[in-house]
Amino acid sequence: MQYQNKILLLSFVASVILSLIIVPILRRLKVGQIERKEGPQSHLKKQGTPTMGGIIMILVIIALGAFMYLDYKKDQASTAIALLPLIGVAVGFGFIGFIDDFKKLVLKNTKGLSPKAKMIGLLIVAVAYSIVLIKVFNIGTDTYIPFFKEYIILPIWIYVPFAVLVMLATTNAINLTDGIDGLSTSVTVIILTCLTVISILLGIKEVTIFGSILIGACLGFLLFNLHPAKVMMGDTGSLMLGGAIAGIALYMKMPLLLLILAIIPIMETLSVMIQVTYFKKTGNRVFKMTPIHHHFELSGWKENKIVSVFSIVTLIFCIIGLVSI
Repeated sequence: MQYQNKILLLSFVASVILSLIIVPILRRLKVGQIERKEGPQSHLKKQGTPTMGGIIMILVIIALGAFMYLDYKKDQASTAIALLPLIGVAVGFGFIGFIDDFKKLVLKNTKGLSPKAKMIGLLIVAVAYSIVLIKVFNIGTDTYIPFFKEYIILPIWIYVPFAVLVMLATTNAINLTDGIDGLSTSVTVIILTCLTVISILLGIKEVTIFGSILIGACLGFLLFNLHPAKVMMGDTGSLMLGGAIAGIALYMKMPLLLLILAIIPIMETLSVMIQVTYFKKTGNRVFKMTPIHHHFELSGWKENKIVSVFSIVTLIFCIIGLVSI
């Protein structure tokens, strides 16, 4: 069994064990899901489902990341050190989501973090990660163009805002995708698997290690997140996963590949943008409800069907993404 499979299995087991411990704690603390009254009526029964479960995946990342860092530091110090920014960007974005969830669910402040404070926090993490990649790890500003199979070198004053935009857009898109049981986790784990496979093909060991940890953490969490969900990830999980995906893509110099791999999160985001713009201009709606998974839900699709179809679409586009490199 290759090292990435061992890491993935260890991460999966750790995620399952932590879920068995933390989910009951969240239930006792009454850290429950708050459903919007204007959302699908079928979701009202989910009110009170333990949320903020993204802390399970974050704890797995920190624990397994620290273990792998110490293990590789002995013989492969460069690989161990290269793990740090990847862990840092995921945990950093997850921490912003945790503060938001904590204020809303524990402190009962329904507004959570103000949009301004949330954006400032995300910007700080995104800018810091971009600069660390360039200045500390000398990753460079060259960016891979899918299908053309060549790189373009961006000036640093263009690259940093571009990298920040990629991270903010990805976290927002994954956050919007997290609307029904298991959807965001399922779609994300397929994207992460594709990125990890690419890292194996390119021999980027630190990404392979980090990706394997994430995949295992997601799969373990997914056992409790599938319909009917016993736990929701909250902003803690969705922002962490978005940051992790964008962080990996930027580290491998392939952020544009996300336009292919993340087709479902992109569709979710575009559906909201189209709905809002069209409604403001005409007073009518294009979709029954957005993000678009709610449109299909109100059209009669069951949650499991939406998750299955969206996952298959993601898998198909991930295969296209692999071909493009």
